[in-house]
Amino acid sequence: MNFSLTEEQQMIRKTARDFAINELAPRVVERDEKKIWPREAIKKMGELGFMGMMTSTEWDGGGMDVVSYALAMEEIARVDASASVVMSVNNSLVCYLLEKFGSDFQKEKYLKPLASGKKIGAYSLSEPQSGSDASNMRTVAKKDSDHYVVSGTKNWVTNGINSDIVMLFAMTETGVGHKGISCFIVEKGWDGFEAGKPEDKLGIRASDTSELYFDNVKIPVENLVGGEGIGFKIALTTLDGGRIGIASQALGIAQASLDASISYSKERIQFGKPISENQGIQFKLADMAMNIETARLLIHKAAWAKQNGLDYGHLASMAKVYTSEAAMKASTDCVQIHGGYGYIRESGVERLMRDAKITQIYEGTSEIQRLVIARALLK
Repeated sequence: MNFSLTEEQQMIRKTARDFAINELAPRVVERDEKKIWPREAIKKMGELGFMGMMTSTEWDGGGMDVVSYALAMEEIARVDASASVVMSVNNSLVCYLLEKFGSDFQKEKYLKPLASGKKIGAYSLSEPQSGSDASNMRTVAKKDSDHYVVSGTKNWVTNGINSDIVMLFAMTETGVGHKGISCFIVEKGWDGFEAGKPEDKLGIRASDTSELYFDNVKIPVENLVGGEGIGFKIALTTLDGGRIGIASQALGIAQASLDASISYSKERIQFGKPISENQGIQFKLADMAMNIETARLLIHKAAWAKQNGLDYGHLASMAKVYTSEAAMKASTDCVQIHGGYGYIRESGVERLMRDAKITQIYEGTSEIQRLVIARALLK
């Protein structure tokens, strides 16, 4: 068992860390406060190869391993969780889906620009009445000659406004539950397809989340992914990999919380000594460090299993639920260590706490992850 990173992995981690510090950090508080989508930074991330890291070089991706992706995600999220979720969706939910299930035509037309960062993708599964119950879907796609006509409303779509291409899940057959779900590629700008206003969120405020509206949108039959009725399988398979990305995002937030806590506790003097000398503070730091190291090992094991073609769904769920909860605890303790300063926006640490919360919710809540894990154990 070897826990050492390869030279390439170390280089990728350093590149991501340098980019995050130099390009993302300077305006991260302002972007969060004003909900500014990091357009220029996302463009540069594409140029660095961060938007299609695991996609084969055949389709203009980076051809990198899953651990390298987890490392880069952690470093980006350590500075800016909003930028990291844009990266996660494009890599884990869009590029991966197209490479695994798409036709060569779809890969040539859509995957190449997505993997190279020239275009941005979104993943649209949830609806107003269906969150964890993804099969309770009302968006319908009816076949009409050489195209499908889609009508319905989607919500909680990350990159919903700023994306160019959307992976859409809709019912091609009603009354049969999840067996009637199919997956489509939809382009922005098509008649009848509109994005709603950006949601005013607690955290990850510099990433856009919106509803999507489909009013008799015509989708060519060649944009059906994989065939009718297998959309639910595509969705679940894709989300397994997506959870490694979100776990890595949560890890970055947790690590940033520990970094800030160590730094501040050494500087803050109370009763004539740094608060880092107080056992109460030391215990918080120790707990953060233990949880972060455990989380990192879980993530890297899930990434390794995926890379090697092993069953990794339950491992990804373990990584996501554990790391998201570790991030929530670490960020809350970070604010506590900073005291009153931690509660004001200028400090930057209250943002960590707000950003951490969503990692317990999206791409499968902590409760759903526990169901996935339990079902794997009880097979």
